[in-house]
Amino acid sequence: MNRIDCCFEALRTSGRKGLIAYLSAGDPDLETTEALVRELARRGAAMVELGVPFSDPVADGPVIQAASVRALQQGVTLDDVLDLVGRLRSTLDIPLLIMTYYNPVFAYGRQRFVETAFKKGLDGVIIPDLPLEESTELSADLQKVGIHYVYLLAPTSSEKRIADTAGRAKGFIYCVSVTGVTGARDSIPASGHKLLNRVRTLTDLPLALGFGISRPEQVNALGEDGDAVIIGSAIVRLVEEGGSRANITARVGAFLGRFF
Repeated sequence: MNRIDCCFEALRTSGRKGLIAYLSAGDPDLETTEALVRELARRGAAMVELGVPFSDPVADGPVIQAASVRALQQGVTLDDVLDLVGRLRSTLDIPLLIMTYYNPVFAYGRQRFVETAFKKGLDGVIIPDLPLEESTELSADLQKVGIHYVYLLAPTSSEKRIADTAGRAKGFIYCVSVTGVTGARDSIPASGHKLLNRVRTLTDLPLALGFGISRPEQVNALGEDGDAVIIGSAIVRLVEEGGSRANITARVGAFLGRFF
């Protein structure tokens, strides 16, 4: 069974909400990212999502865009991120996902990407700029090796789009709380709750809410509407504050500790 499925099964059995933590891989360097993943796992993150740096991250707000630029300046590539997954997998059991845009996967080669992701122990792939209609081959290839292709839905998604996505999705569905880009916000907008409720009528798959989650009270406000939250920009901003690797790791760990 995919680790994502096992994780959500354990969360439901215990009656807890999951926290999926996002990091921009390679910001400020890959060694720090590795240390951060281990600290996030130690602090209770249910899963970790590693963002592959890309020059045109259209779904991301200014905080993650800037982190992607810094990682690119370090020369970080998709291969580097997959190698990082392999190093982490040797000692960590939590689900590891990557979030990437399709251009790096296309340049890497679809089959090579799938084979390498499987070899390294990846559990899930999120590609925000690859629409449902164009993801058939990649999602099928990933599923053959037990890796989940995670689909996104937004408040603007039609009922047909939600139904079609629910019919194809595996692992969980990434529900975007707002119409816009990533970035920390003070509360979960009504559009986020409404989307979760619309999707829930069409699937029993776990639902994770992302874009704008940054406070423990937002997790509590999730109620019965969703199964997990995804925290990205709030963590990436703490990394951006800089300092030594130990300082960054301690800062991010303390932040995550507020949620448990």
